[in-house]
Amino acid sequence: MSVLRVCALAQSLSRRSLLEKCTLRGYSADCCRLCASLRSGAVRRISETPLQLQRRNVSFVIPKTEAAKKRVLEQSQLFDVLEARIQQLQTDIVLDIQHAEVQVVKAGSSGRGVSSSWGPKSTSKEKIVIPKSGAKGTSKPQQSRWIEKLALEKKEKLKIQQGVKQTDKRKPTAKSKGSKSSSQILPGTSHKTISTTAKKTIPAIKTNRGCTKVSDKIHAAVYSKATSTAATAHNVSKGKWKDSKNQHHGEKEQNRTDYAQSKATELAEVEKLERRLSQQANQSKSSSVPERPQVDSEERASGDMQMSIRSYLEACVFAGDIERANHFLLSQHRVIRRRKLLNTDIYNILMRVWAKKCLLHQIGRIFILLEEAGLKPNLGSYCAALECMGRSPSCTPKVVTRCLNQMQQDGLSVDDVFSQCVFRQDEKDMVLKAMRMIQPDYQPCLKLTTNEGYTSLVQDFYTQRIDHHYPKLDFTQEELHKGFKRQLHVEQACTATIPSVEADKPVTENMAKMRALLAEQRAQWQKSLLQALRETKMILASTNTKDYRLNLYPYLCLLEDREYVDIMIQSVANLPPSGDSLKILAGDLGNRVYTKYSVRQKQQNQMVEKLGKIYCSYTELLAKDTKEYDVLPREQWCNLEMELTSGPMLQGGETSWPYIVTLELGTCLVDMMVKNLKINSDILNPAQERKHIPVLYHMYTFRSIRQIGFIKLHPILSQMQQEAMETELTFDSCVMPMLCPPVPWTSVKFGAYLLTPAKLMRTVDGAVQHEVLLEKCQNLHAVLDSLNQLGSCAWRINKPLLDIIISIFNDRGNDKLDIPPPLSEAPKLPHFNPQDPNHTASEKAHMRREVVMAKKKYSEMHSLRMDALYKLSIANHMRDETFWFPHNMDFRGRTYPCPPYFNHLGSDVTRAILLFAEGKPLGPKGLDWLKIHFVNLTGLKKRSSLQGRLEYANTIMEDILDSADNPLNGKKWWMNADEPWQALACCMEIATAVRSPDPTQFISNFPVHQDGSCNGLQHYAALGRDVIGATSVNLLPCDVPQDVYSGVAQQVEEFRAEDAESGVKIAKVLEGFISRKVVKQTVMTVVYGVTRYGGRLQIEKRLKEIDEFPKEHVWDASHYLVRLVFTGLKEMFTGTREIQDWLTESARLISKSGHTVEWVTPLGLPIIQPYHRTRNQMMKSIMQHINLKINHDIKERPDTVKQKNAFPPNFIHSLDSTHMMLTSLHCYSAGLTFVSVHDCFWTHALTVDTMNKVCREQFVALHSQPILEDLSNFLLQKYCNRLQTEAKNKKYQEYRRLLLLLAKVPQTGDFDLEQVKESTYFFS
Repeated sequence: MSVLRVCALAQSLSRRSLLEKCTLRGYSADCCRLCASLRSGAVRRISETPLQLQRRNVSFVIPKTEAAKKRVLEQSQLFDVLEARIQQLQTDIVLDIQHAEVQVVKAGSSGRGVSSSWGPKSTSKEKIVIPKSGAKGTSKPQQSRWIEKLALEKKEKLKIQQGVKQTDKRKPTAKSKGSKSSSQILPGTSHKTISTTAKKTIPAIKTNRGCTKVSDKIHAAVYSKATSTAATAHNVSKGKWKDSKNQHHGEKEQNRTDYAQSKATELAEVEKLERRLSQQANQSKSSSVPERPQVDSEERASGDMQMSIRSYLEACVFAGDIERANHFLLSQHRVIRRRKLLNTDIYNILMRVWAKKCLLHQIGRIFILLEEAGLKPNLGSYCAALECMGRSPSCTPKVVTRCLNQMQQDGLSVDDVFSQCVFRQDEKDMVLKAMRMIQPDYQPCLKLTTNEGYTSLVQDFYTQRIDHHYPKLDFTQEELHKGFKRQLHVEQACTATIPSVEADKPVTENMAKMRALLAEQRAQWQKSLLQALRETKMILASTNTKDYRLNLYPYLCLLEDREYVDIMIQSVANLPPSGDSLKILAGDLGNRVYTKYSVRQKQQNQMVEKLGKIYCSYTELLAKDTKEYDVLPREQWCNLEMELTSGPMLQGGETSWPYIVTLELGTCLVDMMVKNLKINSDILNPAQERKHIPVLYHMYTFRSIRQIGFIKLHPILSQMQQEAMETELTFDSCVMPMLCPPVPWTSVKFGAYLLTPAKLMRTVDGAVQHEVLLEKCQNLHAVLDSLNQLGSCAWRINKPLLDIIISIFNDRGNDKLDIPPPLSEAPKLPHFNPQDPNHTASEKAHMRREVVMAKKKYSEMHSLRMDALYKLSIANHMRDETFWFPHNMDFRGRTYPCPPYFNHLGSDVTRAILLFAEGKPLGPKGLDWLKIHFVNLTGLKKRSSLQGRLEYANTIMEDILDSADNPLNGKKWWMNADEPWQALACCMEIATAVRSPDPTQFISNFPVHQDGSCNGLQHYAALGRDVIGATSVNLLPCDVPQDVYSGVAQQVEEFRAEDAESGVKIAKVLEGFISRKVVKQTVMTVVYGVTRYGGRLQIEKRLKEIDEFPKEHVWDASHYLVRLVFTGLKEMFTGTREIQDWLTESARLISKSGHTVEWVTPLGLPIIQPYHRTRNQMMKSIMQHINLKINHDIKERPDTVKQKNAFPPNFIHSLDSTHMMLTSLHCYSAGLTFVSVHDCFWTHALTVDTMNKVCREQFVALHSQPILEDLSNFLLQKYCNRLQTEAKNKKYQEYRRLLLLLAKVPQTGDFDLEQVKESTYFFS
């Protein structure tokens, strides 16, 4: 050992001597270069050349060992810091300096800041601390000293720049070399000066260990600006500019002074903002206000893998395969690299299993595993331990006491176990039993939810309820109980089979034959799939894969084998003739398995019994035959849960499956279907040779330039299904409306359906950042209560109108009335032989195009026909029922009904057949509102006043009554309306009302709509207090409505007329075709970020709907019109452009800095834009490799283009959803029935005036908030506080631009918001 030590010492000494030599050589070279730069003014050589020299010295001196490589990496990171510092200093102001002294910096040879013996010691102010990259424990204080250094330098700059005027009063005079003068402090040098004298002082510099010659780097980084100034002064002293004109010199000095003053002002503003942000940050830390929710990218880095592991273990446990689960967990734990993917909750899954089996020693082993993994037990861990103690008859109080003591040492309490843990089955009772072994009278102290933390918008709504009158449903408690039992039965089955409206057709002999053949084939398919599934499970169970790899076997054991088979056969029946992509089909199958599994979990956890008890008590709040309550549905449900403490929790902790798991499972099922579903080739034509052929084909096709896997039906099966016209349709239970009021949303993970899982916020498959934000949010009560209010509205079917629609549907449909025709009306596919020599190449190409167009038309007709079939069949199935639509929202806060096919957000047809289940008398003005609503649906009289519309309705009363009495055989006046089916339904309601003995007492169930006047522009005008914009969109009171769409159409028509006179051909073609309807969609969506390309497609679609317009000119006309529309809008709405540009540029700079744009709505809903750069993920399966395009991965950088383009429309959408939610809450407190279709509000004719008053008051209340100022503060706090530490080292200029931009809120105009309350046509 002694020999080794001596060798090591010698090597160290030789290395140190070599290090010193290189340092001296670098220093002398540095001095020479500095002198040369002073003579020639070559600042660039000072800032660049020493960096290259330093890298050469470092790479030469440091040996190539692992530790040395690490130090080289640290030096490289240090150089990046210094280069950023160079860029900062080079952009600073060059002041007119007469004389300065040079101070050359030398690094200590040991790298620890020891000053050289031949240089005087520097003061503490002159020391620059370089943070060691990657150092543990010390990086933070080094970074803070570096920030303090920069802050000090900026203060000095400001002081100097404020004295520029005084300096300019004295003309600079050239001084001789070495003469003394009153030297001026340079910006960014922190009292360091540069001199041309021979004397040089070298202050000590703290550097990283192993740095041989950092003096070059520090000199270039800190003093390049000073040297540049000194070089300028040196040139002046030599008389370079002595012969220049004084006037030119004075102008240059003035420009320099003006620039310096502007920079000084900007710098002062930046420092002021930074001080404000720092104060706000300190206040938020010291106060009890919770932090705003943020998504931690590092926390989510391994989130998908953790979710996969959790779902796999829970699947094993649910299937009863405990040995597999335990073996898998241990295999993950043994390898340190994979152990890092585990967290405490994953270990807790096995703890719960051992707790059920009373195996306390196994739980103890998992506690040891937790310690080995460096994890701490959490509440769930101790909950499992206490549960096991409660179940074990041999457990002593001493063991429980020891467990509680350990909990206390870990900073956990038993009360937190009862308030925060998720209990299943009888777990809570067992934990309580264990506690009462040592405290017989123990009762858990549960924390009640309080009405604290509400925003100012809803503070009074929740705290002052004296005038609130919450509405009751028009049903008895017994009726609601029956509805609950029926809905529970549907959800437990997970599917609903209903009759098809095509069943009304007479059954022909061929139809009966095809139905019998299909039934026979499906019986055979069930046997084949059942056998294939069992064989697949046997293979997967015995597959000798690596222990740590996930296996699909547990996921194929969650349900009964026959349930998997039913899911597969159902998917075959729903597959369109044109086929579907493998990814979509597999995802659909996987989701159906997960839904059934989730429902089975809740049944196994004994949640159904408790749900029934709570729901029965909950109906007391809703039923009309019970007492009045002064609490909201969410509050009542929470109170009932608190009262019924025993048993499982309803808000179970089921783990969602990752998208990749769902896709893999679905692909496995599709593979079984393709391989095992067969049919006889002669089933339709006995003359053919009999052989078994596959029912499904796996093929490849192109979507744009991408090749995708495709699953397609065999034409024989497709023909059989089409000719059979089967009488029944099978849907998932979540597709159907609910037969009882939905469960109120009480948290992010609980609400809507009874058992079927539902998301509070709709997201792209695999995106998790929204859920993370919501779970961290402190108070979402206003948002949840609004969703509950929308879902509490009961509906019923307009049966007379439904029968008319079904009769047209079963006849031949009607394209004009939006009733799609059957496939028998589709154009026939042209047949031709590509090898036929009688056709030329151009004729063959034309025929191919015709075939492609015919196939496309056939596919479109099938999609439209099936969509209408589903909607009408569901409506016909619910014709005698009362039903409800549970609601959720998208990531912007816009609300939607959960059932996808049939709801009030649908087309004109579906809206027309929906009525409120509860009727209310029309009252004195109700009939007038019905007539006005009818005129609105026709699309006529848009520019007329309400009185004018009412008078027009009275003049056409004969047509209204004729339409109601003879809709298909009369004048058919209603068919020309913009919304023909809703107009017909309104005709029927008006006719019934006017023929009643007293129209004021007529009970009406008809919903009357009040639509916002281009609502997006209304919000922009209110944000900017823009008088001109407010007038255009009816925020100001007017005698007649200002129709912005008609205004734009009129302006476009004027442009067209001018062009037509100038001889523009397309302008002449468009004469008489420019209408409000043609431009409306484009005008409406411009505010939501539609591009010229999207606008052209919208206009093209409108022009194609005009039968008289020549189709050969559609392309040119749409290009021409979209240009005119955008030009007209730019002239009419200049006020909103500033806000839109501010939002766009803010999003661009935020995303460019590496962050996604987030904000919080005035109701406290956190929003994040999930647009990231697309990454490809290859999913390998038996069938094919599926390339997944993932653009929501938070580990990827943001997509700057999408972030900036989407921010303005998404922000406005979040505001209109906030306005809708506020209106819904206050309408509910006033006892009104209220539903919305985004910016279109519905209520009874009796309560239209009340709803209009609430709507306007809440719009004013919303925009009376400092919305843009709050947004600015939030963005500054979120992005500039975090960027401040990073940007000072890297991109300080971008950081400063972002800081100044976010702080500069667009100026507002003089519009008085209170006038909105008096505006009749704001919503009308």
